[in-house]
Amino acid sequence: MPNDKIAQNAAQKVSEYQSMAAGGNKIIEDLMARMPYFLVALVVFLVFWAVSVIFKKVVHKLLGNHSRHANLVKVFQRVGGAVILFIGFMVAMVIAVPGFTPAKLIGALGIGSVAIGFAFKDIFQNLLSGILLLLSEPFRIGDQIISGNYEGTVEDIKIRATTIKTYDGTQVVIPNSQLYTSAITVNTAYKQRRLKVDIGIGYEVDIEEAKLIILQALKNAETVSKLAEPSVIATGFGGSSIEITVRWFIDNGTQANKVASIHEVVVAIKAALDAAGINIPFPIRTLDLGDSSVHRLVNRLTEQSADTLSKDAI
Repeated sequence: MPNDKIAQNAAQKVSEYQSMAAGGNKIIEDLMARMPYFLVALVVFLVFWAVSVIFKKVVHKLLGNHSRHANLVKVFQRVGGAVILFIGFMVAMVIAVPGFTPAKLIGALGIGSVAIGFAFKDIFQNLLSGILLLLSEPFRIGDQIISGNYEGTVEDIKIRATTIKTYDGTQVVIPNSQLYTSAITVNTAYKQRRLKVDIGIGYEVDIEEAKLIILQALKNAETVSKLAEPSVIATGFGGSSIEITVRWFIDNGTQANKVASIHEVVVAIKAALDAAGINIPFPIRTLDLGDSSVHRLVNRLTEQSADTLSKDAI
């Protein structure tokens, strides 16, 4: 009886192993049978990939020479290339997997569900903002912008984020949604850019004379634009000087030209005023010694000094 039970168990295990082996063989046979379809699907996907590369090159060749449409070129290249690759992936999946349809993929991923929508909210927001930035072109690659606490040169505008290189050589990646919804200063949006410096001249100086001297210094400065007139305006009465604001334009508004022009103008104005004998006064502080408390303090210090001298003499 025990032998019969052992034989029965052994036969059952053998049957299970045979079923598993048959299932494995069936999977291998089906896989081998589908192998040509997999190869065809791979070839189809590679063809679509090549088409996307060719599409990007054609778009660049047709529109790349127009610098004003640089961002539009990137939109066509990236969005068009992504659409072509997605279509190629769907076609390859239909060929490789029996019964596969795009509707089944969408249902499996749950793209229409609220949970997925919330999970990808920021991603979709940045993608949409990136496309809108590329289409509206508030700034282009190479522009120098200020966004929040960051200032630098735009290196790349991608679908998700924009990369800028700050003036101290660091790289900052800013999400496109932040750029699209926040105020941005584009310093190189126009060729000309106005700069200013504030200086002070002594109260004894003739303001009109100082104005003419400063304007002449600006006229001789190489970085000051000759296409727009500079201005010199007296703006107020300072504690020790008449406050004057000097404004001028430069023809290239990049940060390097801004710094160079401010340096040249400050040096030129200082040299011109010195040559004309016009004083640029230091801050002046007036001490009023007429108060009675000051007299008492002076008397006390005098008495202390006299006592000290008397003790030293003894």
